[in-house]
Amino acid sequence: MDLIILTGMSGAGKSQAAAYFEDHGYFCIDNLPPIFLPRMAYTFMGKDEDSTPSVAVEKLCLVVDIRSRDLTEGFEDAIKKLDEMGCPYRIVFLEATENVLVSRYRQTRRKHPLMDEMSLVDAIAMEKSMLRDIRGRATHIIDTTMMPISSLRKELRVVIDEGEAKGLSIFVQSFGFMYGTPTDSDDVIDVRFLPNPFWVEKLKMMSGKDEPIGEYLRSFSETEEFLEKYMNLLEFMIPFYIREGKSRLNLGVGCTGGRHRSVFIAEEVCKRLKNAGYNAIVHHRDIDRDPRYEKPKSQDK
Repeated sequence: MDLIILTGMSGAGKSQAAAYFEDHGYFCIDNLPPIFLPRMAYTFMGKDEDSTPSVAVEKLCLVVDIRSRDLTEGFEDAIKKLDEMGCPYRIVFLEATENVLVSRYRQTRRKHPLMDEMSLVDAIAMEKSMLRDIRGRATHIIDTTMMPISSLRKELRVVIDEGEAKGLSIFVQSFGFMYGTPTDSDDVIDVRFLPNPFWVEKLKMMSGKDEPIGEYLRSFSETEEFLEKYMNLLEFMIPFYIREGKSRLNLGVGCTGGRHRSVFIAEEVCKRLKNAGYNAIVHHRDIDRDPRYEKPKSQDK
């Protein structure tokens, strides 16, 4: 089953996205409380809790957002249960800038779900804060700020195409050990042995997606040597994963804060996997954590 969990900021375009998924064969359920995510997935996988046959759906899109006030409390537990079930899923997170969201609400004259308690601007700020951790788990983040509906459809088409791709799908995720290891990783690589750009003042506020970080890390011979050895290991293992029938391989790449080294290495690994002909996508779980406020205690941790 191809399960998409559609979430994000109110006013960012989730209704249009859900309609697009529905037009492309997904069974969509809107405004679903997170507590029901595992139950829905289990049921539509063709089973029920007593293991009797039930309704099987190949494509399922579940929309969860701030309208369900227990979202921030129940979402993490629901995702853990999906992981325990072995149910593959993708989290699509839609967002837009505050000014654009305010403008959209004024044009539609609709009420923000949190506006009973505060102003529109404060409600948007509160929602952004409440969704921060969920955004960090997203496999696809789509910014609809300057995006016409035609461009949004193109982005969603990419999401659908990834779900329809045949063969092994490889998900490469960078993360920071200081925020915890991803629970769904099949293989975790620790790249904290590489020199840390965080301690170079001019590089501190950059990320591993910025070229100066790449230039810095490439200046050390161990970076390229590690990439070559790791790719050789993956190229050896992947055919055996495929032989065993595995459809998705989750690779975790960790450094201290998940902003510099792990991001660069994850990008490189994903690029090299694609060049080798594999269906690979990359996600950076902790790249938006601000190092000015969450500094590592030491360089080696």
